Amino acid sequence: MPDAGSVTAIRRYPVKSMLGEDLESTVVTTAGLEGDRIAAVIDVATGMVATAKRPKHWRGLLAFSSRWNDGVPQIVLPDGTTLALDDPAVDQTLSAFLERDVRVSRDRPEHATIGRSVPEEVFAKGEDIDVSYETMELGQGTPGTTFVDYAPIHLFTTASLAHVGAEMVRYRPNLVLDLPGTPPFIENDWTDREITVGSVVLRVQHATPRCAVPTLAHGKLPRRTDAVRTLMQLNRVPEVGMQPCLGVYAEVLKAGTVAIGDRAAV
Repeated sequence: MPDAGSVTAIRRYPVKSMLGEDLESTVVTTAGLEGDRIAAVIDVATGMVATAKRPKHWRGLLAFSSRWNDGVPQIVLPDGTTLALDDPAVDQTLSAFLERDVRVSRDRPEHATIGRSVPEEVFAKGEDIDVSYETMELGQGTPGTTFVDYAPIHLFTTASLAHVGAEMVRYRPNLVLDLPGTPPFIENDWTDREITVGSVVLRVQHATPRCAVPTLAHGKLPRRTDAVRTLMQLNRVPEVGMQPCLGVYAEVLKAGTVAIGDRAAV
């Protein structure tokens, strides 16, 4: 018998590392949710894509939110002001807030990279210290040219989230599935399995390693180190080098639509 239930949350993040938006329904292509991670902030000095995975420089991105707005992406500033992504003032405004020279781009550079700080060092030394980091190439598990970390879709179950006990928005999912009767971290066993959500068919690639991002302040939510420390204690996955994980990455085998309440089956 397959694990079956329903879709309880759909989220999209038009600008990488900014807060996203809840959806009632969406189109899903082989590149992921329509409008998801279609733009990013680029560090002018290094050419690297800015991400809160390096908290010292970029945790301020989590004070902004972004929305798709029917194909015209918008950024919502901490004071509530809204700027269209192509507004001439966007780059200057973000540069002033982040205290670094940046630009916003919808064109992912070839072999675009990000820096990922070592979570344990962030916990030990604090988010104000520029700790060691690894350089990662974006989008290696997707056929698209969006700014996803790895794969088109990131998802997890309500059982896993409840077991961790932290807020959903910290883990930045695209889909959250409620599968009654399944235990926490059941997602670890889904590698290479197919998931049907609405009219969409996904194939699970592997568990999603967690960085320091869930521990950072997200908008009005304060810093919370146990958002990852708990996973370090409860769910280190051998498949990804014993890293703490929550949820899985997935590719899209069949494009379609998905809506809240749609049937989900693994």
